[in-house]
Amino acid sequence: MTALPEIYSERLTIRQLTLSDLDATFQFSLDAGWVIDSQSARDAHEKWLTWTVMNYDALASLMQPPYGERGITLKDGTLVGMVGVVPVLLPFGILPYYRDRNIGTLHTSMPEVGLFWSVGKVHRGNGYATEAAQMLITQLFAQFQLQRIVAQTDHDNHPSQRVMQRLGMTINKNPNSDPVYVQVVGILENVQHNTHMENKDSE
Repeated sequence: MTALPEIYSERLTIRQLTLSDLDATFQFSLDAGWVIDSQSARDAHEKWLTWTVMNYDALASLMQPPYGERGITLKDGTLVGMVGVVPVLLPFGILPYYRDRNIGTLHTSMPEVGLFWSVGKVHRGNGYATEAAQMLITQLFAQFQLQRIVAQTDHDNHPSQRVMQRLGMTINKNPNSDPVYVQVVGILENVQHNTHMENKDSE
């Protein structure tokens, strides 16, 4: 399995993170409310960034999927956010989208490729999250022929839900109160891949 290359648009570049991105990525975590500003939080974030940077080559050498966050930069090199893919293991069968298609079951979990994005507060409102996420989706679908990609968020995270909508995702809300960690899920099928497989089945 080949590594994920740098990805370019007219405005943005998606690239691997480096250790020099520590201050900016820690600020993104603060902006998102994931951590409280403290030395222990910064130390933990530095360990995460070191692991992320090392993981690019490690995953590629093991022929594994290119999991992990990448940086979103402007053409002048300014880091404005992060985007990436993570393994997701959830009971997707509880969602109407999966039940209607007989994918998964109510009581067991199944793996999917999950899409992740985060943009710093000072850079929000410019469409960077949607553009970067779409760039990554296009690359992943073309390079790895994924069947689908998913994204997760909370019921009250309306900005993320709007990004999902702009990406063309089908948005499902967990109809149950349990499990609490499954709230809102966006699902996007690889139409070209699925059409190709349907054509092969009909041959």
